[in-house]
Amino acid sequence: MSQPAPFLIRLQQHTRLTDPACNDTVVQLAFTALPHQSLPPFIAGQYVRLRLPKQPELQGAYFALASSPHDTTTYDFVIKAMHPLSEALVNLAIGEEVEVEGPMGKGFDLSKHKGKNIILMGVGTGIAPLRSVWLDLIQHRADYGSISIYAGFLSAMHHLLTDELQSLAEHDIQVSISLATGHDDWHGPVGYVQHALQEDAPNPDNTVVCLAGMNVMVDACTDALLGLGFNEQQILLNF
Repeated sequence: MSQPAPFLIRLQQHTRLTDPACNDTVVQLAFTALPHQSLPPFIAGQYVRLRLPKQPELQGAYFALASSPHDTTTYDFVIKAMHPLSEALVNLAIGEEVEVEGPMGKGFDLSKHKGKNIILMGVGTGIAPLRSVWLDLIQHRADYGSISIYAGFLSAMHHLLTDELQSLAEHDIQVSISLATGHDDWHGPVGYVQHALQEDAPNPDNTVVCLAGMNVMVDACTDALLGLGFNEQQILLNF
């Protein structure tokens, strides 16, 4: 099957997620299709390649979709300013256009795991593809057993999608947030997500885990899961 032709999307909403005092800038960007066009459907956890037509000197890069696969009107992204393209995306003005290729990647197709317990694990902007997954799971909540999310952030200033994560209890989704750097007012886990997972020691029976994040995090979480009795077939990646 040939890859669909690139298309344009337009920035509709720009929200900073990190604290203004934080040296790292992470934003949530919501894009819509151009008039009389539609956005291609996608599987939760898939990603696209973005580039800026007005800045062709910037090499395109891949970003995970953070929106619900049930919303055909919007593509959301969680982007950290790390390299020239991401810095340009972070500084986009409302109404500016971005070129998209995709969606692509295998994503997290959980339809074949109905009836199972689901664990989502991600750190930093790795929360982006997991947001797509939990928005999908909310639409099919009765099809799954327990759902748990283990999210990790560097500090309280990097704590992304705070309100949304806290609201997931309304959908019987348990959330554990770990900070690598704690502070006096923080009463949650301090350390890495795999440490919180090991502390909880979830039962691996009838459970699958979706991992998203940097390779070093994925490797560390995989080792922790194997140590808890999970097997490699229960550990899902989106690429």
